[in-house]
Amino acid sequence: MALPPLDSPQWHHSFRAFLWGARSITATVLTLVLFATYLGIGALAHDSGFSLLWTLVSTAFVWAGPAQIIVITTLGSGATILQSAIAVTVSAIRLFPMVVSVLPMMRTEQTKRRHLILVAHLTAVTLWVECFRFLPQVPRERRIAFIHGLGCGLVCVCLIANTIGYALAANLSQLLGAGILMLTPLAFLFSTARNCRELADVIALVLGLLLFPVASLLNSGVDILVSGVVAGTIAYGVHRARAGA
Repeated sequence: MALPPLDSPQWHHSFRAFLWGARSITATVLTLVLFATYLGIGALAHDSGFSLLWTLVSTAFVWAGPAQIIVITTLGSGATILQSAIAVTVSAIRLFPMVVSVLPMMRTEQTKRRHLILVAHLTAVTLWVECFRFLPQVPRERRIAFIHGLGCGLVCVCLIANTIGYALAANLSQLLGAGILMLTPLAFLFSTARNCRELADVIALVLGLLLFPVASLLNSGVDILVSGVVAGTIAYGVHRARAGA
């Protein structure tokens, strides 16, 4: 699906920008990946003894697949609400740099902080990836409305998937459920590779993949973090060196 040109009258109204954002969920394969992932989360919630209403509310408010799995598994295993909240908070820290990197792409001189609250909430990995693909095609003054539409559209898809997965839980094998959940990291990896534009992006991605097996030998429990920080630091150093050359 092609978006209208930047100077098109289609962008003159925020509501139309919202609708274009909502329609854009049909232009990304990540929508299908999210649908499959949240089928599995709905089934997991059912098997853990949570109600469908609780599952839908947690999807809307947590809005991060890994964090939601943490909530379900920790509470389902008998952990306290405080313990579960701490675990989810630690998991959510990874989203902070994503929010910081996309918000400047939407700000204008008239933007107030309250205008960015919903955008910040909706900025999970999927939205972060698609922001770099869609936002250059959207006028800056309509980007917040566009992201509201895109994010709300993705949430609605996941709520529908939750409901279907919850209803099919009795017939969804554990192996199939695990396979569905694995689609998410694979899709994010391919989408990130597709969106690499600079040499530093490519270096960070390739080095991260190469360093992870080495980092896993440390048995530290933060193998992905270690490989990511090292690869990202090296890529940033290369970028600065090329910029100063």
